[in-house]
Amino acid sequence: MRKVGILTSGGDCQGLNSAIRGVAKALYHTLGDSVEIWGIADGFRGLIEGEYKRMRPEDFSGILTLGGTILGTSRQPFKLMRVIDETGVDKVEAMKKTYRKMGLDALVILGGNGTQKTANLLSGEGLNVVSLPKTIDNDVFGTEVTFGYHSAVEIATGVLDCLHTTATSHGRVFIVEIMGNKAGWLTLSAGLAGGADAILIPEIPYDPRRVREMLEERARRGKEFSILAVAEGAISREESELSKKELKARRAADPAPSAAYRLMREINADSKYEMRVTVPGHFQRGGAPCAYDRVLTTRFGAAAAELVCTEQYGRMVALQSEKITSVLLSETAGRARHVPLDAGEVQAARAIGLCLGD
Repeated sequence: MRKVGILTSGGDCQGLNSAIRGVAKALYHTLGDSVEIWGIADGFRGLIEGEYKRMRPEDFSGILTLGGTILGTSRQPFKLMRVIDETGVDKVEAMKKTYRKMGLDALVILGGNGTQKTANLLSGEGLNVVSLPKTIDNDVFGTEVTFGYHSAVEIATGVLDCLHTTATSHGRVFIVEIMGNKAGWLTLSAGLAGGADAILIPEIPYDPRRVREMLEERARRGKEFSILAVAEGAISREESELSKKELKARRAADPAPSAAYRLMREINADSKYEMRVTVPGHFQRGGAPCAYDRVLTTRFGAAAAELVCTEQYGRMVALQSEKITSVLLSETAGRARHVPLDAGEVQAARAIGLCLGD
């Protein structure tokens, strides 16, 4: 009998359930009655505290289009994994103990960058681990696409689409803050798809004067409205020259709650535009996965099941050149996939005259 555990960790996103379904259905199809699948509750917390249950084939039916995760999730910061907490719990040893108590032959882990680091840690501790990359930020190193990303692009694009009519009607400037703290993939794609006039991402520090110049040029051409797509991690040129400690101190003293509000203040310092901020926030992570993500997670899940069946552990499933493959966890853990300055999307944005703030 093969025993396989599954957990989802970190922030939720579209496609978690369809990925779980893909893993389970492929395992049942390949191994039949000789496999047991165990669901671990609330990510690594459940593995630490020993909260799990045996799953049945019917548990994976009807979840292809369901948002969120049927297993629950939680954030367990990687930097604290080796830290003994106030109750004296050694989290790494507790996870290893639960793994052994369950009698698992393999553990399938679904998550983003922090999750991949913990997956690699557990692999290094001798656990048989296979992982899948999920995040709407699309910034997991080693794969060209993470699941959840395309669904979030659809939602963020829809927000931009809807704002065009009200921005046009009132002649306003709308600043839309899109998720992406360290990588700008989501903002870049949604901005292109949603017809934004400016796209500001963390990888390209912006100059507020350049944004104002763009607004002024549009006004001269009779364009009374503008749509600015701004990543939550967007940073000005001035801020980019600060140390991490200095930037943290500045942000702590800044009354502006987020990047979009900082930008609005910077633009209005020398102008009198009627401006509004829209922050769709967690809407971008919710709801049913789009068709692309349903297909991708099914492919990812099937590949993860194959890695388990062939005992190829310590690997993360990945998409490269439209083909499903896998990479070593040791090669992806601790590395992020940022938007390169010569990315096709960046080049296209510049070619059609969009303002990137630089």
